[in-house]
Amino acid sequence: MIQHKEHFHGSDLEKIEQIYGIKKEEITSFSANVNPLGISPLLRKTLADHIDAISTYPDREYTSLRRCLSAYTGASPDHIIVGNGSTELISLFIQITHPKKALILGPTYSEYEREISLCGGTTVYYPLREEADFALDVHDFTERLDQTLDLVVICNPNNPTSSCIRASEMAQILAACRQYGIYVMVDETYVEFAEHVDEVTSIPLAASYDNLIVLRGTSKFFAAPGLRLGYAVTGNGELLTEIRTKKNPWTINSLAAIAGEIMFRDTDYINETRALISRERKRMADALSSIPGAPAYKPYPAHANFVLVRILKEDLTSGFLFDTAIREKMMIRDCSTFPYLSEKYIRFCVMSPEMNDKLLDCLIAAAKKR
Repeated sequence: MIQHKEHFHGSDLEKIEQIYGIKKEEITSFSANVNPLGISPLLRKTLADHIDAISTYPDREYTSLRRCLSAYTGASPDHIIVGNGSTELISLFIQITHPKKALILGPTYSEYEREISLCGGTTVYYPLREEADFALDVHDFTERLDQTLDLVVICNPNNPTSSCIRASEMAQILAACRQYGIYVMVDETYVEFAEHVDEVTSIPLAASYDNLIVLRGTSKFFAAPGLRLGYAVTGNGELLTEIRTKKNPWTINSLAAIAGEIMFRDTDYINETRALISRERKRMADALSSIPGAPAYKPYPAHANFVLVRILKEDLTSGFLFDTAIREKMMIRDCSTFPYLSEKYIRFCVMSPEMNDKLLDCLIAAAKKR
């Protein structure tokens, strides 16, 4: 097991307020990775019209919501299960499959290892290589698979590297894992921010591979972490039945279910989000790559709504940049706490163009001063 260091999460603004004496309302979090447009305008306009829904129990099967998700994702509604955030579904899946040994691509989100450990399993990591811009070598990866593994966990696009695995490559991984009876859990929290979602998402593969479960939520793309609405897609009927059997009924309240249906139909908001992220993600990476003089930063190719950056200047560290940014009321992610990374890495998400300019000015000025 890798030792994980303590860090500031994107939602830990109270801690920042206490340490730095800055009101949390004044802080722009470039660490939380949440859609800068905020919640869906259609949701904001119409959700209150459905307030009477709380006077009755939700449909235990969430039939209408699953049909809406089917239209949004292309998956069969029979292959979709909803939950109280993707975290509930991750926990249920791991509890049910009870993997003794799991392989995780790293660096990545630490909660996967935690859930596996809570169920008595052990975790090994397959490190993504910096020299390959953290892109996965699928051939080498599949060569490392064997019968001792029960589970492979992949965040796609990956957090914090923002690298992605194409669906064609994922099919190769699934086929190799199926030979050894290995489940594959793909967390697609950030896939909707990808330039070409259809080329990245594994959801269409669920109909062909019964060793696959794909997880998504509404916290990041739909800017609704407080809604606690997540869903999973799998073509494994036995697994779906067992999850439904062990999942608590009505884990999604009536308004959250209705909110989901509204958000997934707000195509103007969805398209505006993708256009903004695509445009600003490239602009920010280009700006950091083209600072006059000796190179100061190396942004890696990004497919999520955030960019991982290597600090090239010897006298700059992630801790210094975090401190510099937070004093200007901007919170970035110091990536020294991630496995396989160090104090030479930071991560920031895409915000509004105006705030992005402010962060770029901060980072560029810090590089020039040192």
